Amino acid sequence: MKLFLEKKVKTEPVPGDWCYVNDFQDAYQPKRLFLPAGHANELKKNMRTLIHETVQSLMKVFESEEYAKRRQEISDKHQQQQIALSAIVDEKAAKESLIIKQTPWEIYTVAVQNGEPITDEAFEALPEEEKKKIANKQTGFGDEIASMLKEQRKLEKEAVAAFEKLESEVASFAINALIDEIKTKYATFPEVIAYLQSVRDDILSNLGAFLISHKESFAGGNNKANNYLSRYEVNALIDNTGQTGAPVVIETNPTYNNLIGRVEKESVMGSLVTDFTMIRKGSLHQANGGYLIIRAAELFKNYFSWEALKRAIRNKEILIEEAMDQLGYLTTKSLKPQPIPLQVKVILVGSPYYYHVLYAVDNDFKNLFKVKVDFNAEMERNPDNTASYIRFLNTLGIKEPIGKPDAEALKKIIEYGSRLAEDQQKLSTRFEQIADLLREANHYALEENAAVISGRHIQMAVEKKAYRSNLIQEKINEMIREKQILIDITGSKTGQVNALSVIDMGDLMFGKPNRITCSINLGKAGIVAIEREAEMSGPIHTKGVLILTGYLAEKFFQDKPVSLSARLVFEQSYAEVEGDSASSTELYALLSGLAKLPIKQGIAVTGSVNQKGEVQAIGGINEMRRHYANYLRGLPNIKEYRNQLVRITEREGIEAILDEIKEKFKGMEIDSGKIVLENYHE
Repeated sequence: MKLFLEKKVKTEPVPGDWCYVNDFQDAYQPKRLFLPAGHANELKKNMRTLIHETVQSLMKVFESEEYAKRRQEISDKHQQQQIALSAIVDEKAAKESLIIKQTPWEIYTVAVQNGEPITDEAFEALPEEEKKKIANKQTGFGDEIASMLKEQRKLEKEAVAAFEKLESEVASFAINALIDEIKTKYATFPEVIAYLQSVRDDILSNLGAFLISHKESFAGGNNKANNYLSRYEVNALIDNTGQTGAPVVIETNPTYNNLIGRVEKESVMGSLVTDFTMIRKGSLHQANGGYLIIRAAELFKNYFSWEALKRAIRNKEILIEEAMDQLGYLTTKSLKPQPIPLQVKVILVGSPYYYHVLYAVDNDFKNLFKVKVDFNAEMERNPDNTASYIRFLNTLGIKEPIGKPDAEALKKIIEYGSRLAEDQQKLSTRFEQIADLLREANHYALEENAAVISGRHIQMAVEKKAYRSNLIQEKINEMIREKQILIDITGSKTGQVNALSVIDMGDLMFGKPNRITCSINLGKAGIVAIEREAEMSGPIHTKGVLILTGYLAEKFFQDKPVSLSARLVFEQSYAEVEGDSASSTELYALLSGLAKLPIKQGIAVTGSVNQKGEVQAIGGINEMRRHYANYLRGLPNIKEYRNQLVRITEREGIEAILDEIKEKFKGMEIDSGKIVLENYHE
């Protein structure tokens, strides 16, 4: 699928870049910026250069003689105004025979006597009338002092404003040229122009912090707690420099954060801090404007991921927020980045089971995922598809250091593909297994220093792959040879048949024989499956047994009541029995027991049967043949059993047995529940 998409997206446009920048009005809600492909990192570098040059320019300006001269002028003017104000107040105090004293924490008046401040002893020696008069003058002069203080504060504010205005004018002169230069590069991007203007305004509004932070940063204080200059960084979230066509992203671990993105945090002095520069992208950001491939099984293993993915697709935007915010509790104060618009095609890959379940229980699913595609696990074995197989192998050899397979090796691989498909006229599309087979064969070719991968190397890979996984199969064969598992392959017996089952170990499938026996007597119980009575059978096996009852009833008991008790069992089976593939085998054992006709034990049977007696399609033939061939090769007297390989009986098997029963009971009518066959018609 990835190869198909990568070929398709070459003709599609490259999506643009996305950045996050600081919102100077609300640092908890970073702003997004959209730029054409390849411009995000360029803007990031330009902003770093701008801040560096701004710092250098401001330091140069503020250290200049002209700036110092103008600042001194403002300071001198303020000092003169303060002196003039103090002189006016002192003059008013002198007229009242008072002088003004000032300490760091208060301003007060002192009475004057004979041109000198009156001492405490002299003040106490004055008449009471004189004391009251002086005290009243001091109290009355408090308003003058308050007025003076008010005027002083006004003058100080005017001086501060003058200093700030001077700094702003000087800084503006230094900054504007730098800002205007970078603005020309982004003249066609209004959002970037607005951001650059906000950077200028913020620097001018916080000149002190800006310059102090530069000194701290220069001294080595670069963490998130004290690096003030990081507020002017650009977080290039997605930069598509070098991208050709739309992106194709495969998310192998679709956790909530891997899909939506996250805001990282840094521990500083025991506290977690963050800012917009620590916003990290998710796979939805990477695939924006292209295609995102997710395995459904992995997606549903991760809590929150499915709902977050649906929300992003439905709202056509990616909103980065904490996973716990989805629940509405246990939330912490964090960033709320501005959502990024989303335009992506999401491809879910998985079993049809997920599709059917989601279609039935999730109303959003059918609206969001409207295109369903079923992939066949096999294809026709024709010249075109065979050529495609060879092209796939050649492509694999180009992408990986794998030797070139010769014609015999290609033939073996195609045969292997047919075996995987279990059909001579088809080829398996499980290309991962085909590729693994070629890789392993290449390993054996390298060990031999062979120039090419031959058919023998392919066969070695097949055999050794089976050998690594067939321990259980060998143990079963050993138990059969040692009579721990009773399986007869010679002679004939009544009411006993060898059934065939296939055991799937995941990486290996192999056949296993099972003995089925039947015991019959008169009664009313009908057909009794011992596994079913012991609760060791699954529903499909139970269905198969009931089909047998229906078949016998239609064939033999249409005008007679059933007077039969038959017990069917899988001998030496200690696990649950499931499937209906043994139903024909059970029928043969049942008919053999009824007719007292022995069945050759060299015949092993598989296949389900319907109520009309037709044996239906079977599978696992290759596995059964390989098992019996492997088993017979392990017998001590191989010549004696050379011709005892498994024969799979199809429809003619059941008909042959019925013909024998019909012939034996021809012209006879037996009461008490015995089978009446004279009216049997094929």
